[in-house]
Amino acid sequence: MEEVRESSAWVARNSSHVTVDSSGIEKVVENMKESIPKVEWDYEGIHYFDNGPLTVQYLFVLDALNFCFWPDKNLDYDHLAMGLKEALLNDSSAFDAERLQKYTGPQLRGLLKWPRPLPLEEERVRLLHEVGLELERSFEGKASKLVESCGKSAVKLVALVTRHFPGFRDHSVYKGRQVFLYKRAQIFASDLWGAFKGQGYGEFHDISSITMFADYIVPAVLQQLGVLKFSSTLANTIEACNEIGAGTEEEVELRACSIYAVEKMRELLSIKSGKQVLSVELDLWLWSVGVQCPSLRHHRTLSIYY
Repeated sequence: MEEVRESSAWVARNSSHVTVDSSGIEKVVENMKESIPKVEWDYEGIHYFDNGPLTVQYLFVLDALNFCFWPDKNLDYDHLAMGLKEALLNDSSAFDAERLQKYTGPQLRGLLKWPRPLPLEEERVRLLHEVGLELERSFEGKASKLVESCGKSAVKLVALVTRHFPGFRDHSVYKGRQVFLYKRAQIFASDLWGAFKGQGYGEFHDISSITMFADYIVPAVLQQLGVLKFSSTLANTIEACNEIGAGTEEEVELRACSIYAVEKMRELLSIKSGKQVLSVELDLWLWSVGVQCPSLRHHRTLSIYY
């Protein structure tokens, strides 16, 4: 994902509100180099898995809806993953392409057993319809056909997803330059790789090309670790739980500088440990640290991309 790496590096070089601290990176890497943290993809046992095409369909629906939980303090990713898993266990046709095109907000809430409107519920329903329609039109209704058409290339899969499904086109304009972030498209490739343990539908010869997934948890963890430094204005905004607008300089910098920082961590860790280190593995570790820290203050942005 060179366009993600290159545009994120450009943001980091021109950033006004977020700084990547190289000494902070060195300290974190020094502590990790002897024992690189490994976190199992489904360490909590919350995902559906049957080792076949239905798992691919589940993961694509999951990643289409994997964004913006924070406005409801009781809602998180686990609720989404488990809710969709239970829905599929109860009805294996729940995510058929034709049905995805017809779900309403209340029906989606019913699938997830959620008692009140979901954050950005209309957008979630719109994206379900988009996924169902395009899967039916171009991939025989099956996300597995989408994956099969990428020739075991994670980079090609991300390109196919962003070409066919507009809701995955996670990019922005920063100081006159296009910035590509592609969180949910990349995490689909990573979820396949993790779920299928690099085999079958999860076999990608270029999984190392995938970057970390710029969300709101990992930037906060990187700040805690001393890898990212925020301007006092930005730090105060986050501390006060005030919303940061989508596409603002602050929001783009938080995400892009996180990608750049994790790339620098990965490069240094690979050199010091003498082992290949994947950005997807570092991301899963950082995210797992963040979700286990209830006091973590993260930025708040209403967005369908994360």
